[in-house]
Amino acid sequence: MNPPEDSFLSHLIELRDRLIRALVAIGIVFVCLFPWAKELYALLAQPLLATLPQGGQMIATDVIGVFLVPMKVALMLAFLIALPYVLYQVWAFVAPGLYAHEKRLALPLVTASVLLFFVGMAFAYFLVFPTVFGFMSKVAPEGVAWMTDIEKYLSFVLTTFVAFGVTFEVPVVVVVMVYAGIVDVAKLREWRPYVIVGAFVVAAVFTPPDVISQLMMAIPLCLLFELGLFLARFVGQRSAHATPIDPPAPEAPLSPAADWTPMSAQEMDAAIKDLGAQQNTDRKPEA
Repeated sequence: MNPPEDSFLSHLIELRDRLIRALVAIGIVFVCLFPWAKELYALLAQPLLATLPQGGQMIATDVIGVFLVPMKVALMLAFLIALPYVLYQVWAFVAPGLYAHEKRLALPLVTASVLLFFVGMAFAYFLVFPTVFGFMSKVAPEGVAWMTDIEKYLSFVLTTFVAFGVTFEVPVVVVVMVYAGIVDVAKLREWRPYVIVGAFVVAAVFTPPDVISQLMMAIPLCLLFELGLFLARFVGQRSAHATPIDPPAPEAPLSPAADWTPMSAQEMDAAIKDLGAQQNTDRKPEA
């Protein structure tokens, strides 16, 4: 049997190897995307460029920002493209320590989480950005040149992508909570009013200060919570049917000493008389 120190070191070595493979995969994809970094940033900025006034453009206030910002966009896209391989490395490291039923649940949940995160990003890019930027262009005062720095735009886009990506993970969170027994579906239904209020609070914090963008986050958040409740019912029923009911444990046999009770004085006198009478009958008469 290997000592715990060797097992711990082997796990660290395997973790290092998995991380190196994931970073190498991201680096290879990044090198392939590097020649098109400027085009990728132009594609990312298209929702804003389409709503700028006639002759409007984006600016760069940093000297090397025109180089670093497109590189960051290319690196972000490289990570997204290599994400399936990165998740495979994570799964290969974690899977040996999971039970069979945990593996059956973890793989669909990870796949659904990635897909929902991508759907949230697409929702922000195709629906939220045009709506928000169109609203901002209409409320801009006369005589004000509405332009933004490319670094600030990238920061805004990444924050919005993460906010909507995490928002679309709500069904997965609800299913995991119900499956793990943290809370049941009936309790979550009781929390529905608080979830609705919390959705609007989260939308007010993570979106620009306009009503349209807040509604575009709060309403999907509430709908996704309802979807999570709907899916959690089937997961809860399946886990309840799949979990066998343990048979009652057999009662331990009682020892003879457990049934012994002391005799009373009358019972003791009667037993002595019976014993004396038996001895008299068993004694032979003398010749």
